[in-house]
Amino acid sequence: MDTDESPSGTDPVGTEPDAGDAPTVAEAVVDCMLDRGIDVAFGIPGKQTLPLNRALGERDARFVVARHETAVTHQAWGYAETSDPGEMAASIVVPGPGDMNAMNGLKNALNDCVPLLHIAVETEREVRGGDGIHETPPETYDAVVKENVLVDSPAGAVPAVSEAIRVAREHPQGPVRVGIPKDVLASRTPQPAVGEREPAAPPEPPADAVDRAADLLEAADAPVILAGGGVRRAGASDSLRAVAERLDAPVVTTYKGKGTLPETHPLSAGVLCGGSSVELRDLLADADRGLVVGSDLDAVATASWSVSLPETLIHVTLDGDDIGFGYEADLGVVADADRFLRALGDRLGEEEEEASTDGSAGSASRPESPGAARTEAVRSADRERFAAVADERAPDDPLSSVEALREVREALPAEAVVTADAGGSRLWTLVSFPAAGPSRYVNPGSWATMGTGLPSAIGAKLANPDRDAVAVVGDGGLMMCVHELHTLAAEGIDVTVVAFNNDDYAIISEAAERSYDLPAGAYGWAEAGLDLVAVASGMGVRAERVTERDAVREAVASALDRDGPSLIEVVTDPDEPQASEWMTRER
Repeated sequence: MDTDESPSGTDPVGTEPDAGDAPTVAEAVVDCMLDRGIDVAFGIPGKQTLPLNRALGERDARFVVARHETAVTHQAWGYAETSDPGEMAASIVVPGPGDMNAMNGLKNALNDCVPLLHIAVETEREVRGGDGIHETPPETYDAVVKENVLVDSPAGAVPAVSEAIRVAREHPQGPVRVGIPKDVLASRTPQPAVGEREPAAPPEPPADAVDRAADLLEAADAPVILAGGGVRRAGASDSLRAVAERLDAPVVTTYKGKGTLPETHPLSAGVLCGGSSVELRDLLADADRGLVVGSDLDAVATASWSVSLPETLIHVTLDGDDIGFGYEADLGVVADADRFLRALGDRLGEEEEEASTDGSAGSASRPESPGAARTEAVRSADRERFAAVADERAPDDPLSSVEALREVREALPAEAVVTADAGGSRLWTLVSFPAAGPSRYVNPGSWATMGTGLPSAIGAKLANPDRDAVAVVGDGGLMMCVHELHTLAAEGIDVTVVAFNNDDYAIISEAAERSYDLPAGAYGWAEAGLDLVAVASGMGVRAERVTERDAVREAVASALDRDGPSLIEVVTDPDEPQASEWMTRER
């Protein structure tokens, strides 16, 4: 990519970075970021970004040099997803091609309501409109960010960045793009003092709505909770657990809610996704009352609203337009997930105290838990399905994803951060790989873009330097971000990549054979087999290949014990059943 904005390759006259004593606008922008808690940025430097790069380096902020701009916004996304709500990183790109490459991750962050600051260095003001190098109309990016701001006045840069950070952190959170022309960054225009303005508090639930929700749920014989990504973004896991335990209600999560209730909890029933089992779907359908919290009930999670939910439904979300869109709600509440769940938990706690005082038994004091029994029925049926996949494998067949995932999980400490890519491997990971907590598991939601697993693990490791970070990816997804293996080596980032290699876009090949009568493995490349060990080794990453089940756990454990990045290539079966078919068939 040509990242030189001027035809001669020189900087515009009058913008030399060492002219004068006042700080440059770029320096002031970086100071603004640091003052507001952003000290990590991801990007690829170009001549347009150099004023920012120099300012970041002089202030000992971390700038991670990626190998493709598609990765940088996924890296910032992974950073925020594994941090406390509101913690975020920045991405910095050159105009045009760099900015457009980053759009994929911006849209992913927008759909997932994940905050990040995206700084795009814009075409110089005097050139704008003249088809300068990389010039793109700024409004191009309106649909992929929460807010898109173009700085026109040199004195407006710091106010724009300050406000962008606040908007990104305000619920519902999301990515905010700030376009700053190169000539503005290099100038020494004094910046106005900008006072701190905290993000607005998310809405409290009305007391009468909480009372009505409590009344509806307490009257349930078989309640269920469906928890979405809003629970994660609100930091509401503890509140979710308290409500689930007081109601004795199984908890099902969406793609983005996975791990919000640790999946070792006896009320954690599984994930509503394309690979959800018949038994899990029956659990939802058979419940008499349902609480949906922190989810928009999108078409991806609900299979275009074909999943049956309880007839009596309470729907809590930050966006009122989501309520009633796919499912009618008996009670809709526009409120923050944590504030609602805390208020509901307090209300249910009062009822428990009253029940204890008058001698009746509340749900928490039952000697046996019907909710846990309902949950275990689903989990037991799922385990039988997982075991059947392994049982069908002939001794000489490659490993199934389910077997490999079980070994990976056994090798990892509970505190490890696991990032999963999109694709066929993600569905098996969603349904069979227990997540230990909300900040310990990351995968894309409804945008479902491939190529996120490795970049998000890079962001996760920088956000959690004292925890192991592991990317679980398929070969198809890895090849969409394989360049970031070199980023691991060059930046010395200690991430372990577990790559399932079946030499196939197997989820596509399976559908092509089943529904379109195409030959088996129609979209595979077995005859031109992909050697991921050679690829990773050539980029400076320690790598090994394993083919036996018992070797997976040992390889992962050894990689975690060593310093520095590693890749473990696990050979898996291209002909294994896909979760979307196997888990949804009647037994």
